[in-house]
Amino acid sequence: MQQTGGMTLHENLLGGPAPTHLPDYPEPRELLANGTAPADVAAKYPTSSLAWAQLADDAFERGSVVESYAYARTGYHRGLDSLRRAGWKGHGPVPWEHEPNRGFLRALHALARAAGSIGEQEEYERCTQFLKDSSPTAAQTLGQ
Repeated sequence: MQQTGGMTLHENLLGGPAPTHLPDYPEPRELLANGTAPADVAAKYPTSSLAWAQLADDAFERGSVVESYAYARTGYHRGLDSLRRAGWKGHGPVPWEHEPNRGFLRALHALARAAGSIGEQEEYERCTQFLKDSSPTAAQTLGQ
């Protein structure tokens, strides 16, 4: 991308940072798709936001909201670490359309959902807005 005064051409034209695309590590996604227990996937791939998001969803579905919150928070923080390593500066698009981003976005959604369920209103609102700002498609797809 062309550099112009320290900003990329993309930033100048669109008024913001370029979308962040996390690297693709398909193993956790493939294991989950093949029926491997999410806890086993998280143990083998602890940096996988997708595994933590699945654990959060499963816990929420069985009514274990505090457990869901803890799993979601882990997936969220693992995702933030991955985003920063990929060049993310704390804001900007994290497109749902890029499949490796979905684990982070799902964890963020799960964190908002669990926070809302335990009455953590400020965190619910912050995470809901963060999801909408990162990916309107994810917010719509995940039901925020």
